Amino acid sequence: MIRKDLEDGIVPCGEGMTVVELVKKYVSQKTGVRHNTQANYNFVINIIAKEDFGKKRIDKVKLFDAKAWLIKLQDDGRGYSTIHSIRGVVRPAFQMAVDNDLIRKNPFEFQLATVVVNDSVTREAITRKQERELLNFVQNDKHFRRYYEGMYILFNTGLRVSEFVGLTVSDIDFDNKKIKVDHQLQRKRNMEYIIEDTKTSSGTRYVPMTDKVYECFKSIIESRKKPKVEPRIAGKIGFLYLDKNEMPMVALHWEKYFKHICEKYNSIYKVQMPKVTPHVCRHTFCSNMAKGGMNPKTLQKIMGHSNIGVTLNTYTHLDFDDIQKEMKEICI
Repeated sequence: MIRKDLEDGIVPCGEGMTVVELVKKYVSQKTGVRHNTQANYNFVINIIAKEDFGKKRIDKVKLFDAKAWLIKLQDDGRGYSTIHSIRGVVRPAFQMAVDNDLIRKNPFEFQLATVVVNDSVTREAITRKQERELLNFVQNDKHFRRYYEGMYILFNTGLRVSEFVGLTVSDIDFDNKKIKVDHQLQRKRNMEYIIEDTKTSSGTRYVPMTDKVYECFKSIIESRKKPKVEPRIAGKIGFLYLDKNEMPMVALHWEKYFKHICEKYNSIYKVQMPKVTPHVCRHTFCSNMAKGGMNPKTLQKIMGHSNIGVTLNTYTHLDFDDIQKEMKEICI
């Protein structure tokens, strides 16, 4: 076998490289990636570095080794989405080793769902009734009412939460009732704030404001406390929501607010509210617009989906009543 490898130009013993060394090598060549992507790479490397599998020589990793390791990760309590992320880095790393003649085959070339159980929970849209009840609860709660306008906007614009927290006063065009969305706000683990382009390649988009969304933005700006020093992030100033340190709120703040709000709601009412996150707000908005008959291309523009397929997937979630109603309207 060694002779065959030499004849085929395969480097003996994979140059002695271990799995974690290979992944680090692969990641080091991924330059210019987004902050979240780099954070995911670091997350994966940290997991692999703690595993015995990470110390294994790459030329010794066979198909059954790769499968057995992913199964072990799930047995250890890792969720399907985490394993999916890990494999999403390890597989191309091993392919790089194949392309560089360090190994003959990629042991991670298999369908993940055939090996580990997909136990991930799909974040579904909530109903209009649930949305109304949750917003009504927040609006009348002494502690959480301060977040009502922000929640209403998230439910009724389809903005990503990182885009929402990145909005500044100058991004709100009250005269033309539209929101300019051309960036998102992120905060790294070291607490550094950064401004990045929007998640998709669709670039700048403008989201129309309904009268109620218009009023919510008005209320936010009018009640916004002026800080001693306005925080400036990458030249941007006038962020709508500031935390107790007079710095812009980030996605993590709103995710915690939603969590605490749902916990309090469910502690009071017998009819439980499903898990609601800022992303559920976005999905709910998209679903509501699709059910209302909005043209898919129009909805794609509003949502900022670079691929129409992502938007069209929302239309596959329509139930029988929605389909029946549309058929009646068309087949007159």
